[in-house]
Amino acid sequence: MEKILVSRCLLGHRVRYDGGAHGPFDQLTLWQSEGRVVAVCPEVAGGLPTPRPAAEIPGGQGVQVLDGQARVLTEAGEDVSTQFLEGARQALALVQRHGIRVAVLKARSPSCGNRETYDGSFSGQKVNGEGVTAALLHRAGVQVFNENQLAAALEALQALDLPS
Repeated sequence: MEKILVSRCLLGHRVRYDGGAHGPFDQLTLWQSEGRVVAVCPEVAGGLPTPRPAAEIPGGQGVQVLDGQARVLTEAGEDVSTQFLEGARQALALVQRHGIRVAVLKARSPSCGNRETYDGSFSGQKVNGEGVTAALLHRAGVQVFNENQLAAALEALQALDLPS
C-alpha cells in the first residue's frame, strides 16, 4: 500500500505560521486510518517556531531558492531560506525512507505550494510557481497535489496501488 506525504496543517495540526491549521479533510482522515499518511511541516522541521512571521519569496519561486538564486524572507526582511531548505531536505528524506511518490501539501505556501505562491510583496498577490519543498519533491519525481486536488491525488494513489 502506497504511503502519502501530507502537510501537517492539513491534518488539523496547529503548525501554520499564524498558529492555525486547516482540515480535517475526509479523504486525508481516511488515508490516516489506513496507515498511509506520513505527516510533515517543512517549516517546523527546518527549525522555525509556531507561530512565526509570514514568509514569501520575493522575485522568485522555490526552484530559484533551491538553486541559490532567490531567498525566502519575512516581511521584516529576515532571511529564513536556510530553514526552508532544511525543511525541504527533511521532507525529501521522509519521501525516500518511505518510498513515497505522491504528496498533498498546503496550497500557496512558500514551502508547500504546488501551483502558486505569494509574490513576496506581502500584499496577497499570487504568482504561478512552487514553494521550496514542493519544488524539491517535484525534482525528485514526486507527484505533488494540494488540498483542492484531493480527487486527483486519490487517482494517482490508486494508479500506484494497482498490481503490475
